Amino acid sequence: QVRLVESGGGLAQPGEFLSVSCAASGNIIQVVTMGWYRQAPGKERELVARWRHSGDTDYADSVKGRFTISRDNAQNTVNLQMNSLKPEDTAVYYCNAVIVTTTNIGPANYWGQGTKVTVDA
Repeated sequence: QVRLVESGGGLAQPGEFLSVSCAASGNIIQVVTMGWYRQAPGKERELVARWRHSGDTDYADSVKGRFTISRDNAQNTVNLQMNSLKPEDTAVYYCNAVIVTTTNIGPANYWGQGTKVTVDA
């Protein structure tokens, strides 16, 4: 079984910064992708940033240049540094990972419980 544990987030004013981290644990053979999605009230969940096993990263256009995702391979963690925050960044941020485990036939999709980020003056 895989567990994703999120930390960080909270309240910030516009222009400030926050970070969120996610740690994966369990019977992991390989992390294929790991990253963050967010869901604002009344909106669909959207990709924010994602790390790929190849080392490539993906970012939503709305966060490019402001958010940076980084990964600690040894710890199976990802960190999302969020700078120059805007009110529209307010959402619940969910860690997501596609992982191959000792019990899955192929890669499986896992979600964290979510952590709230609020940007408000």
